[in-house]
Amino acid sequence: MAERSDATLRITMLPRDTNAHGTIFGGVILSHIDLAGGIAASRQASRNFVTRAMRAVEFIAPVYVGDVVSFYAAVLRRGTTSIAIKVSDEAEPGKEPRQRVKVTEAEVVYVAVDDAGKPAPI
Repeated sequence: MAERSDATLRITMLPRDTNAHGTIFGGVILSHIDLAGGIAASRQASRNFVTRAMRAVEFIAPVYVGDVVSFYAAVLRRGTTSIAIKVSDEAEPGKEPRQRVKVTEAEVVYVAVDDAGKPAPI
């Protein structure tokens, strides 16, 4: 069961982040998901973490230029060298900042590594 979700990142989407359809490119959202999950993993241990997998990524609603997107992270599972983080995010539309729309959800697995890049205990 996941721990309580903490807000780990908040980003305003800019015109440079749009795709050919005028919405925010999915890869930009994935990058921020990875960053937010990595922050959450590093809060669990003073280790370097690398991304092992992104699972169950679901794009629920589009994100637009000017939207403020907040990324929330919670620990799902913790192993000896790895940790699974659930990252969900919601957008506050630039034109309606008091509304929030859930836009993406993913599970990201990180592995703790030592200075040589080998898996290390958390």
